[in-house]
Amino acid sequence: MNNVIIIGGGPAGMIAGISAARNGNKVTIIEKMDSCGRKLLITGKGRCNITNNTDINGFIENTPCNGRFLYGALNNFDNNDIIDLLENNGVKTKVERGGRVFPISDKSQDVLNALLNILKELNVKVITNTRVKKIIVNDGIVKGVKLNSQKELMADKVILAAGGKSYPVTGSTGDGYVLAKDLGHTIINLKPSLIPLISKNEECKVLQGLSLRNVSIKLKNNDKVIYEDFGEMLFTHYGVSGPIILSASAHLIRCKNIDKLLKEDNIKLEIDLKPALTKEKLDTRILRDFSDMKNKEFKNSLDKLLPQKLIPVIIEKTKVNPCKRVNEITKEERTRIVNVLKKFEISINGIRPIEEAIITSGGVTTKEINPKTMESKIIKGLYFAGEIIDVDALTGGFNLQIAWSTRIYRRTLNCCLSVWT
Repeated sequence: MNNVIIIGGGPAGMIAGISAARNGNKVTIIEKMDSCGRKLLITGKGRCNITNNTDINGFIENTPCNGRFLYGALNNFDNNDIIDLLENNGVKTKVERGGRVFPISDKSQDVLNALLNILKELNVKVITNTRVKKIIVNDGIVKGVKLNSQKELMADKVILAAGGKSYPVTGSTGDGYVLAKDLGHTIINLKPSLIPLISKNEECKVLQGLSLRNVSIKLKNNDKVIYEDFGEMLFTHYGVSGPIILSASAHLIRCKNIDKLLKEDNIKLEIDLKPALTKEKLDTRILRDFSDMKNKEFKNSLDKLLPQKLIPVIIEKTKVNPCKRVNEITKEERTRIVNVLKKFEISINGIRPIEEAIITSGGVTTKEINPKTMESKIIKGLYFAGEIIDVDALTGGFNLQIAWSTRIYRRTLNCCLSVWT
């Protein structure tokens, strides 16, 4: 029996604890907050987007940062495995748009309770309100950890699952990077990912709170498309947010000289408000609406086409007189209306702070981690799990699956038992 200490009680730490304990090990989780799973509770807007129902190739495609590193981990423990684990412990699941998997209850607390119950059944010791000051290593081999209280706990293996730097109120304050760096590991530059974007355009302030569904976007660097998507977005007082914007940010942060591009106003967000209609069909639709309200002023003619809050902004962009009767609007003016609806453009001038990011991009370089076992190539007996690794994905349950999959492998513990028996 090995003595395993896990630093961090988030999703990666808890699943690593379950895996290690079910393989016959004595396991202790050390969590610096007053309870485990604080960040898990806020995932999926409190509903917990557990995973995605795509295949392994789908996960790799949706992991723009070092996705191929995950092949071994995903083959060892995939989306079906985490779903089976939860459903066998009372958490039934459902699949929603884009393959997103949620608990039927829509309560992340149910997922956390199931994991905590399993840990309890397996006699995993959980120590809360405790920080790890140092990982003890002798001759390149892990020996244990030293706590802030100066107390030392001995271990055969240590799993570093301390999370990233996003949402620090949940305990993700970057402590794990310091511990890893102190042992000689390289930390790839930390950046916010899945993060709202900043725009100086006044339209965003006017439209704050407006959510748009079924729109398509193109994020562009001058004329080059960085990312395009279809779905839901939100205007805020500082810019834009929402699922497709968060995914766009994961690509934007990887642009070369991104700070310079943002400063020089080279990044544009192009929104197609009516992606299901070609320009010709949209023009026909507008003509039909206009024919039903011939004597109305232009400013009162778009209610069937657009949300009320958006209408004044669209009218301003078209440069059409808002008081003009619709039966007097020219073909050239109608063309301008169509063009604005199909290409509503705003500048992107910045990215919100890492503390507001859903996920941290960067971390312990994958070059120093064995992808087959998650063991450090530098320190024997040291393992990594979850967000601390330089691997991050788009929205849709992919990042939580990374946390579930990068737990310690059963073969690493010299045990031939099935993980979930």
